[in-house]
Amino acid sequence: MTDPNISPPWHPERLAARLPFLRRRALLTQAVRAFFTARGYTEVETQYAVPTPGEEVHLQAFATERMFPDGKRQPLFLHTSPEFAMKKLLAGGSGPIFQLARVWRNNEDSPRHAAEFTMLEWYRPGATMDDLIEECAALLRATLPPTVTCQGFTHQTTRPDRITLADAFALHCQADLLATAGNAQALAAAAGVTLRAGEDWEDLFFRLLLTHIEPTLGRSAPTFLTHFPTAQAALARRSPADPRVAERFELFLCGLELANAYIELTDAAEQRTRFETDRTRRAALGGQSWPMDEALLAAMAHGLPPCGGVALGFDRLAMIASGAPRISDVLWGGEA
Repeated sequence: MTDPNISPPWHPERLAARLPFLRRRALLTQAVRAFFTARGYTEVETQYAVPTPGEEVHLQAFATERMFPDGKRQPLFLHTSPEFAMKKLLAGGSGPIFQLARVWRNNEDSPRHAAEFTMLEWYRPGATMDDLIEECAALLRATLPPTVTCQGFTHQTTRPDRITLADAFALHCQADLLATAGNAQALAAAAGVTLRAGEDWEDLFFRLLLTHIEPTLGRSAPTFLTHFPTAQAALARRSPADPRVAERFELFLCGLELANAYIELTDAAEQRTRFETDRTRRAALGGQSWPMDEALLAAMAHGLPPCGGVALGFDRLAMIASGAPRISDVLWGGEA
């Protein structure tokens, strides 16, 4: 509930306090567009209200409805990512594309999270994971000064670090992540923690990731956390060097998770199997239900080219660029 004693976000005093952050955001938008245009990308804009908002197990989407002149009604959802729509364009031959997309994720609200936010997402045919890491680093160099201060951290943005998830678990949890995959008891014993009631391997994996790994990342330099277990990368290709892991990485900067990237899975049959697994798990947790995106699977079967994709939280990048303490400071509408 909104506190009636607090003036609304548009009030001159509150807006004036946020204008330096918002103007930096506007400059950042221009710089991002210039960066991708110079690299041969085409900017696209896909539909926001869709039949299938995504397939992540724990996502919660905003539901809506389309009404037709003939009385027909179609349940729709505000998308949680433009990924599915952009992959259809890739299968159609769009070439490299990017989008500054407004996206919605229900039940999210904190100084670092907003239920409605902007995602910078781009796809590059033929890209390797090294290509995407280099491109992310180049984007930071092009849009941020060499030194940034945000969230209590001061970073040299020009010298990124890189560590695999397995190495991070060995270093900070003293656990062999891949050898204990699927065995919650073994992972708990190796990490020296007590397994909680009802906690499975995935639950423990995320607990350790959040408490032992992520707080160490992106503290003095941009950090790329690479090679996630295959079970934690439903849309990513398995690594040719080690099928236990997928070609996925996350980027951390100023203590913030900034980006998530995949070398994309292109096999439609395997993608369907992974979607069905995720849908079963989401149903077991009492999550929302929506139709399978058959159009995406058909596009993949037609021929999704080998490609890599990155989803970057643009509002968080604006926080880092401007030094804003809260995500609401870089949103023109402020808090909803």
